[in-house]
Amino acid sequence: MKTILVYLLFVIIYVRSDDYVNVTYQPAQRQLLDFKKEHPHPIGLWTKNAGDPVDIRDTISINSDQFNNQLFIDNFSTLDGERIPERVVHAKGTGAFGYFEVKHDVSKYTYADVFNGVGKKTPVVVRLSSALQNIGGTDLGREPRGLSIKFYTQEGNLDILCLSVPVYLYRDPLSFLDIVHALKRNPQTNLVDFTSLYDKVTLKPTAILFLFWLLSDFGIPDGYRKMDAFPIHTFELANKHGETHYVRFNFRTEQGFSPLTTPQAAAIQAVDLDYFTRDLYNAIDLGDYPAWKLEMDVMTPHDIQKLDYDPFDVSRLWKNGTFFTVPIGRLVLNKNVENQFRDVEQAVYNPGHLVPGIPGPVDFLFRGRRSNYRDTQNYRVGRNNNKILVNMPLYEKTYVRDGRPPTRLNMKNAPNYFPNSFHGPAPYVDEHRPWKKLQVLESNAVDLEPAWYFYNYILEDEAHRQRFITNLAVTLAPVTPPVIQRVFKMLHLIDEDLAKRARAAYEVAVAAAAAQQAATSLPPVNPKRNYPTADGPPKHNDTKSVYRLGIHHEHVFMDHH
Repeated sequence: MKTILVYLLFVIIYVRSDDYVNVTYQPAQRQLLDFKKEHPHPIGLWTKNAGDPVDIRDTISINSDQFNNQLFIDNFSTLDGERIPERVVHAKGTGAFGYFEVKHDVSKYTYADVFNGVGKKTPVVVRLSSALQNIGGTDLGREPRGLSIKFYTQEGNLDILCLSVPVYLYRDPLSFLDIVHALKRNPQTNLVDFTSLYDKVTLKPTAILFLFWLLSDFGIPDGYRKMDAFPIHTFELANKHGETHYVRFNFRTEQGFSPLTTPQAAAIQAVDLDYFTRDLYNAIDLGDYPAWKLEMDVMTPHDIQKLDYDPFDVSRLWKNGTFFTVPIGRLVLNKNVENQFRDVEQAVYNPGHLVPGIPGPVDFLFRGRRSNYRDTQNYRVGRNNNKILVNMPLYEKTYVRDGRPPTRLNMKNAPNYFPNSFHGPAPYVDEHRPWKKLQVLESNAVDLEPAWYFYNYILEDEAHRQRFITNLAVTLAPVTPPVIQRVFKMLHLIDEDLAKRARAAYEVAVAAAAAQQAATSLPPVNPKRNYPTADGPPKHNDTKSVYRLGIHHEHVFMDHH
């Protein structure tokens, strides 16, 4: 009887809480209640995968022939395969729909339809993500964030992929695998290993400025809404006369850039691993639509000839006074996705998806990314990923056929080869496309001057500089020889004051880490015993026999395989 009363009480509370009486819920918390209020009655008849209705007696499989219950088979055969491979980088993320509105005339620089016509609005889908976390990780790590935008233009999909810092780690596309492995988890311990990170950085110092940005206040923004975003590359644009300009795009948050310090991020992380995701969802649902101003820093071919640095080097900023800035428009996110898997997990963004008027970057890294992104998307969501609803362009007619679903209409009965004499899709002539092609020659040399400039001038005050050094020292504390010696040598080459202060902070961090370990570690194990036990020593009680035992098992493992 007591159990029944408790159950009835629960039902009464549940029903009465359908209205938000004297209770304030965040939009993310009330999603299910909102759905019920929008649909006061069941949305339809429950069916099996083939469309036949579900009888209520089939919703219980206990004491029945499970293999004759098609609902049971549908559910579990689908559950077993409902996940697709996790992204190697940028696995944890969220997304939203919105639009891009042109606010300024930029026809002087590009004939791309998406950026021409003041007042023109183009629908977009945006994915925001952390770069290094797994799907179940934290939003609050000190790492780069991604903001990837798919513009559904009249001339095809334009994908622009941005990071929350304006410089990149490497210039050679061959470095991608190695740098990702160095930043991700150790293959044996499955832990983030700062020794591997700094080993890679000191041997290939191209990444040092990128690392400096992350260790500063720019490393943890206060949510996705309050971060700027940068597509990294120098893009080539063409106007209707075939004239070219070279630009770097910048998305500047209209919410105002706001950072989190390491202690602030740690405090939030202790109670909410999904802080960025929740903040974005709630803001959009409440009508506080996040927005970014899109602008571009511009150089002419004539400007490039007078520079004393490489403007196509993704690992450095353009120098002040060598470019001018042109505003373009606004990116606004005004609709939450209705299904994360459909609209976010299956969404693909490829920097090679460009449109007429934007020939794209000319550096070697971009050439590598054009092929690499397509390959990983074919693996993760299938070769026909452009036919998934969220990835479909507004218009598409192609000679690509068949393959694993989705194939959509599969071009029906149209000719499936080109050229043909039977009115299949025909190409066009882009009369505005530039005839000349810029050839960029790149160097493997590393210039430490941008890192010196960052420490002395971009870190705008002494307090910010001290936070940067503290963050740096924390990451250096677990680094082992000989890597740690190389780190201080590199810091000395960048700036003597930086090296001196970093070494002092490092010694403090090492002492703090040792004290913390001493306070939290278990009592030391007697070296004459293999394992601590209340029943006396185990049968084999010398370390040499344990070592031999380990070697024996290793040989067995190798022979077995």
